[in-house]
Amino acid sequence: MIHANPEPIQEPDWQAELRAANLRSDALLAALGLPASLATDVAAFPLRVPPGFLARMRHGDPDDPLLRQVLPTVAEQTAAPGFCADPVGDLDAVVEPGVLRKYRGRALVMTTGACAVHCRFCFRRAFPYGDQAGVDPERLGPILAGLPDVDELILSGGDPLTLADRRLFALIAAAEAVPRLRRLRLHTRVPVVLPTRVTEALCARLAASRLAVVVVIHANHPAEFDATVDAGLARLRDAGATLLNQSVLLRGINDDVATLERLATRLFAAGVLPYYLHMLDRTAGTAHFEVDDASAIGLHRELVARLPGYLVPRLVREVPGDLGKQSLEREAGRP
Repeated sequence: MIHANPEPIQEPDWQAELRAANLRSDALLAALGLPASLATDVAAFPLRVPPGFLARMRHGDPDDPLLRQVLPTVAEQTAAPGFCADPVGDLDAVVEPGVLRKYRGRALVMTTGACAVHCRFCFRRAFPYGDQAGVDPERLGPILAGLPDVDELILSGGDPLTLADRRLFALIAAAEAVPRLRRLRLHTRVPVVLPTRVTEALCARLAASRLAVVVVIHANHPAEFDATVDAGLARLRDAGATLLNQSVLLRGINDDVATLERLATRLFAAGVLPYYLHMLDRTAGTAHFEVDDASAIGLHRELVARLPGYLVPRLVREVPGDLGKQSLEREAGRP
């Protein structure tokens, strides 16, 4: 008997999906059966959402928690006291173009200004990526040589996983060539919003690294997960990466204890540990997402009462110039 050779398995074209993420708000709303009047296009920070993430939104529901994270609305045009372009002091932390130092032992590289999705609450929506992104891999070694206490490199942006393999792998190789470095951390929303980017080639490269790899994903609601996300995260785990999640506490999206509890348990089911629950960074145009401190502390205390400690993320805010993230639980008098 002659057996037919199976067709070779091809990697999904994640770059085509990334290109398809650019669309107008009226097209997004039409796909969900919603009126175009719900949104307004913002030229300075346009709508961007991959088809796979759009497919997880509830049809006909203007309050869908995934839709609310990406849909530009007129609320963004309302000025609010205390909200500014650089709420976390990124520009003050620049030590070389595209390289930030905020905390001891770590350096952060702005790999790109591109993201797979534009979250409307983004704290870097006004960041000057034209001047501060795209560090050349050949420059990375000499830059790190001037930062002798750094043993962990963070690839951020934008989103480092929007880079083509050639560019991303060159940055990883440059980091590996610095003997002092021990850990490589990637901050990325891509495994959640564009899981096809988690390819065999990417995972093989991470698995081959001499550095301990930590991938910090960003999910805010349990509805962001589906089988494709689970599969991508499993591939990262199989590559030896430690998986953590950081969320942002967002009014009308995840500011209730039941949602936060489901998010924590859904993360753990996907092999990810809850890491941080961030207070909103007060970026201009995002005030409608803010949850007040008292409500946030109350929600976190309820979460502590419902979940084992390893599933409870730390409730924090970033304060420019501080030596680390500020704990709201400590502010409230709890250890």
